[in-house]
Amino acid sequence: MNELVRYLMDKMYIDFQGEISLETIRRFLTSDSSPAAQMLLDKLQRDGGVDDMLITLADCLKEQIRSGISEEQIQDQLSTYAES
Repeated sequence: MNELVRYLMDKMYIDFQGEISLETIRRFLTSDSSPAAQMLLDKLQRDGGVDDMLITLADCLKEQIRSGISEEQIQDQLSTYAES
């Protein structure tokens, strides 16, 4: 049973529902003048959209599924993505 559980945990993935576009992200960050928000917007514009960010975010957060994902972890991953 333990091997099955480990296998299922390894195969679990994160997906995002609803519209998540560059425009959606811009709307959320309109009132945020922080360097992190600007860096993320700049990165998304260079990348030509949000697809790479969503894939990277899901991959990085997958490791946290077992212990739970917090808002702080998501913010940290977005900052790391923007800096890359």
